Order: sequence, then C-alpha cells, then structure tokens
Amino acid sequence: MSDNDSPLLEVKDLRTWFPIRSGVFSRVTAHVKAVDGVSFHLGRRETLGLVGESGCGKTTVGRSILRLVEPTSGKVTFDGQDVGSTEGAEMRKLRKRMQIIFQDPYGSLNPRMTVGSILSEGPRIHQMGSQSQIRDRIEHLMQRCGLDPLHHINRYPHEFSGGQRQRIGIARALSVEPEFIVCDEAVSALDVSIQAQIINLLLDLQEEFDLSYLFIAHDLAVVEHISDRVAVMYLGKIVEEASAEQLYSDPRHPYTQALLSAVPETKPGQSKDRILLEGDVPSPIDPPPGCTFHTRCPRVGPRCSVEEPVAFSIASGHCSYCWLEDAAGVEGTKVHS
Repeated sequence: MSDNDSPLLEVKDLRTWFPIRSGVFSRVTAHVKAVDGVSFHLGRRETLGLVGESGCGKTTVGRSILRLVEPTSGKVTFDGQDVGSTEGAEMRKLRKRMQIIFQDPYGSLNPRMTVGSILSEGPRIHQMGSQSQIRDRIEHLMQRCGLDPLHHINRYPHEFSGGQRQRIGIARALSVEPEFIVCDEAVSALDVSIQAQIINLLLDLQEEFDLSYLFIAHDLAVVEHISDRVAVMYLGKIVEEASAEQLYSDPRHPYTQALLSAVPETKPGQSKDRILLEGDVPSPIDPPPGCTFHTRCPRVGPRCSVEEPVAFSIASGHCSYCWLEDAAGVEGTKVHS
C-alpha cells in the first residue's frame, strides 16, 4: 500500500475514562466511561461523520485524538506517527497538522483579542513567516472564509454574528495549514440557513486545501451532505459504520434505524414510521452488560444482555455491531474489530 493509499488517521480501541473521586482521601471509586473501545480510520481528503445522541462520547473522541483530553488507553496514529507517545517539540509540530473547530462560536474566541490577533496567533507560535507574510496569509483566509479583511480584521468577536464567528473559527483552524480538522458540532449552534453556508464553505475548503475532516454532529440530515462515511455512536461505542450512501439507504443496527426514523421528510407527501425508543440512555458510569443498547432496543434477544457483539461485515466498508446479523446467517460475517 502506498503512502497516498494508507489512512491519514487510525484509531484503535480508544478509551477515555474520567475518574470519580469521593471520601476524605479522594479515592477513585468509579469511572465515567465516556469513550469505551472506539476504532476507526480516516483517509486522506475524506470526511467521516460521527453521529449519536448528546452525551454518547462524540466530542470526547475528537478531543482525545488531539490530546486535548488524555486518553486512558488505545492507540491513535496520525500519518504513521503514534500521537500518544509524541511529546515536546514533535507534539507541537503534530498539533500544527491537526486542528479543531469548536461547537460554540461565542465561547471559543478570546473576547479581548481582535480578529487579526486571533488568526495570527497560531502562525506566529509556529514561526510560519515574517509578520507581513502572516498578515497576508490571514487576510487571504478571511476573504476565503467570507470575511472582509479591511473592515473586520481589527474588530472584536462580540461585534460579529454567530455565523461570522464560526467563519473566524474556521479561518483560525486553517491558519497553520493543517491536514486534518475535527469539526466538533461546528454548525449545531447556527440557524439552518447559516448551517448550509458553513457546510458548503467546509466542502470548498476541503477541495482547495486537501483536508480530512472528522465531522461530529447529532443531526443526521447535516451529516449526510458532508460525509463520505458515517460512524454511529451509542454510550461510548461505535454501533455501525458505513459509507454515507449505504448507511442512509440500508441502516442495519436498530439504533441507527431509530435515529434515521426521526429525521423529518423534506419531500411533500412522504412520511415514514417513527421508531420510538423507550427508557433513558444508561449511565456511562455503569453501562449495561452485553450490548449497551439492549435496554432500549425494540428487537432485543436473550444473547444481547449477555455477550457484547462483535462487528458483522454487511458489505465492503459496512459493519454493524449487532447480534441480529449473526441470527440472519448469510447477511453478516463476524469480524473482530
């Protein structure tokens, strides 16, 4: 396999657990298992959508990859380099190649810094040219992201709308010339019309700068338009992964089917049966045994509460972590992740 064919990012058995301390001596009494054994890969110039309900661990996955949160175990490899064992100057070089666009365009920008200062901070830290070269670059990026350098570069974040602030966040991520960007709910705080503009901007920038995206979202309609592949998360685990086309046309995991049934139909006269999930999402402190979804699954079987399902390969690049595929026989082949 050539370097161009190999994945840019590989995540293997990633776990990020947060300790719960109690008592006089602050002993660790339990863990919040925010991410509990996640594996996937991301190709060059590819977008992987990571979807699921709020609290399922999507954001923690993105931050663990970048080591904004330190993983408990597992391995993250970026362009052949082990992210977890990289430190010091080498980690600083790696951070230049891996960036993030945060969910909150109001809270992710320093209110005491002008737009020019915010965008030039990264290139200055990484010594990416003279002051005039950096200024030329950020003016070009502002223009490319739909901002007017002449009128906006000396303004402060509070003077902009939510959509404009997110454009500033996108320009900031691009300012250090990354190859991979985590888009952490990058459009969820925006109006629907602005969401479409930002999605189109991200697609254009991906083509122009050869970017790879991990696109984290809870809105499956948004994910469909930007993703090449989609991974569905539930309670810290991936339950189904497929190309966007396969996932939306042939969802196999009961949780994926329930999520897609909740997406409103946009064509007049069309309707679909809603799959209503009973009960609440279990606590990540004490997840249920076997399949973590079995407490809410409408098609639960005896095996589901005892054995944790492995990945069943439905088709090329499409797998579902569900014992229903094993019961179906020819429809799935067991493969260990």
